[in-house]
Amino acid sequence: MAKYRSASMPSSSTGPAPVPLSTRMCVSALGGMGAATFCHPIDVVRIQMQLFEYRNTGHAALSIARTQGIGAMYNGVTAAYLRQWTYGSCRMGAYSYMLNQAKQKRADGNVPFSQKLMMGSLSGGIGSFIGNPSELAMVRMGADQRLPEAERRGYKNVLDCVVRVAKEEGPTALWRGCGPTVIRAMLLSSSTLGIYSECKERLPALMPFLCPKADSATTMMIGTTLSSLAANLLCTPFDVVKSRIQQMPVPVAGQPPMYTGMIDCFVKGLRAEG
Repeated sequence: MAKYRSASMPSSSTGPAPVPLSTRMCVSALGGMGAATFCHPIDVVRIQMQLFEYRNTGHAALSIARTQGIGAMYNGVTAAYLRQWTYGSCRMGAYSYMLNQAKQKRADGNVPFSQKLMMGSLSGGIGSFIGNPSELAMVRMGADQRLPEAERRGYKNVLDCVVRVAKEEGPTALWRGCGPTVIRAMLLSSSTLGIYSECKERLPALMPFLCPKADSATTMMIGTTLSSLAANLLCTPFDVVKSRIQQMPVPVAGQPPMYTGMIDCFVKGLRAEG
């Protein structure tokens, strides 16, 4: 009887059921929305510094608050939320799917680090392509109040922005700046993952008093900080180009656009600002 019960009862060693992909994508988007709620003012400062002249970050933040009001720090926050449901969740979904498929094809379930880098890069590219309309809306809404009154677009929210851009400039305009957006996302995803993994391996040997183990809180915090710093230094030029292309006005009939593409924007920026 005991043998029968032990054979019929499910084994407790199988562990918990895996979290469904859809659940992970939703949790990723909701978590991203929470982060965007606190970090969006920094994004507004970043966008305006990329498009207009300020002495430094503090000067930009104070100038925006004084001339545009404290509420201007949250201009475009609805676009930031949509970005988490497009770029954020799709990146998580694509990466999780590719990683799961790769694990199933290997007997030991271990995926090489180089393959994970490629997955991170590819998933970042896919997510950023899908999320480009929300990126464009966030840039335009975040910078709108800084423009002269006659040039302001006055978008009410992200839906109004997306619909108006599609009607006034054509549906393809929603993917303006897609090239630098995708390149930035691919570099950001792969470099963050690579540097973070390397830090986890090296920090315990270099600073055992602060980072006793690879999975200790201090090791992960320092690794995340260093990888984020390096990745943003690498990706910022593409972020500036992206913002300027997405913000540029529609050219008057018969006149060339402000920028013909990513290379033209990059060259003009170097010539004008160094």
